[in-house]
Amino acid sequence: MGSSTPTSTIFLVLRRLRTPLIVLITIFAISVLGLTLVPGPSGPDGALPRLSFFHAVYFFSYTATTIGFGEIPYAFSEQQRLWVTVCIYLSVIGWAYTLGTVFAMLQDKNFLNAVAVQRFARQVKRLREHFFLVCGYGETGRLICQALDEMGYRAVVIERDEAKVGDLELQSYSADMPALCADAGQPDTLLFAGLTSKYCRGVITLTNDDNTNLAVAIAARLLAPSLPALCRAEHAETVANMASFGTRHIINPFEKFGEYMALALHSPAAYHLLLWLTGLPGTTVTRHRDPPGGRWVLCGYGTFGRVMTGALENAGLPVTIIDRAPPADPAHIWVKGDGTGHEALQAAGIHDAVGIVAATGHDVNNLSIVVTARQMNPGLFTVLRQNQVANRALFDAFESDFTMVPSEIVSHECLAILTTPLLAPFLDAVRKSDEPWACGLLDDLTGRFGWDVPAVWSVTLNLAQAPSVYRLLMRGATRPSLDELLRAPVTDRPALACRPLLLMRDGRRPSLLPAGHETLQLGDQILFVGTEQARKELGLTLFNGHTLQYVLTGKDSPGGLVWEWLARRRAG
Repeated sequence: MGSSTPTSTIFLVLRRLRTPLIVLITIFAISVLGLTLVPGPSGPDGALPRLSFFHAVYFFSYTATTIGFGEIPYAFSEQQRLWVTVCIYLSVIGWAYTLGTVFAMLQDKNFLNAVAVQRFARQVKRLREHFFLVCGYGETGRLICQALDEMGYRAVVIERDEAKVGDLELQSYSADMPALCADAGQPDTLLFAGLTSKYCRGVITLTNDDNTNLAVAIAARLLAPSLPALCRAEHAETVANMASFGTRHIINPFEKFGEYMALALHSPAAYHLLLWLTGLPGTTVTRHRDPPGGRWVLCGYGTFGRVMTGALENAGLPVTIIDRAPPADPAHIWVKGDGTGHEALQAAGIHDAVGIVAATGHDVNNLSIVVTARQMNPGLFTVLRQNQVANRALFDAFESDFTMVPSEIVSHECLAILTTPLLAPFLDAVRKSDEPWACGLLDDLTGRFGWDVPAVWSVTLNLAQAPSVYRLLMRGATRPSLDELLRAPVTDRPALACRPLLLMRDGRRPSLLPAGHETLQLGDQILFVGTEQARKELGLTLFNGHTLQYVLTGKDSPGGLVWEWLARRRAG
């Protein structure tokens, strides 16, 4: 759909109604003129009075609109009644033509699109809170919007498929999410959606078309260079193109899962820690068994298959590949087939393998592969690619060791980057850590908070995010420590159910798992993990000076100017 402005919508209506309006005006003018010329009934003196222009306009106005007040200012002559009869039929024809044109216009797709764009643009302009621009409301977009809604953020959605836009309107989100059925690759569409609005916090492009995602990335880079843009890309050429003009966050679900798989092979505890920290709110992470060492079988050598082959071979694990059209590649062991039958799996040596990867683009085939393989070798470690979230019930029933869901991987990465920027450097440190460190941290955190996905948030000690602490540090009277700050504002001030994971301070290296005695400074950025209740209580402390005073000293200071003055007098 092309661009549409309020002026263009008005001109569209005028163009469609131009001829009917001309017809109505012509009929009205001729009728009024005739009424002023046709003689009326003769008076006592034999005169033949005629209607004035005002009376003619007045009479025909209520006659042509079928209201009907009678013949005024006097009873008409036969000639006038004949002329009025002709005018009535002419006006009926004119109104029928006009109404038919109006109804046809109301069913015209271009007109409906123009009206929808204007309604959407007004909704976006009325937003007075931060929102994220989501391009593409497929499975990934739906997960993103649900997670954003649970965290209290708004989303503005652009989706080309009208059925998916209708599905969004049926969802029970806590706040309205404006949605437009349009091509997100058009710059005008992005402008209507609030790309340059001061309330827009980021752009997430999740369509299944790499070219559209590329167009959105370019538009975001040129029109709103300060906004973070997260772009999905499944082809190496698109990734390189996006990177060439400075797109900061490019998410390839296949490459990302390959990294997860490599991490699970190298450090299973680090993998589970990453999975737990980046999960969708409200879900529970299940700890998988660790991938075994030995020979693997892979079915489907597409984009995902090539990534998984590289991850396994980089870990020193041999791979036998099953594909319908194996290339002439002596570097790998190939078996021709699709893996859904016993013959191909038998030829690939499934009985002696330790794991299997079902990597095709068809969910039913992937399930058939792993079910057949498990029947032949019950101890197999299975990695299963799930293309459609709608098939979750089938995949949950099988209980695969690893399930690769592209939409969930992309949504996890997007939420981690957009809502908690400090999480990315911490996860980089986790990936580079050794297994004992990651295992100890995982056991400690899951022992305190369980395996439900926790609340992960970051705080910057500045006037915007922590005004009470900012004012305290500006006075220079005291510098509280982390342990002193992380207490609940209730009786006995127990420790909050959270833990700092990372502290970043200008002029020094990032501090992983900062100690509780670490004193705070202005500008400190701290990453926390814990319960949602702890997050709310810490937020109250950071924003309310009286709460901060109570947390630090245990003294409940009075609120309000009068009570503070009385308290100072009593203390004096």
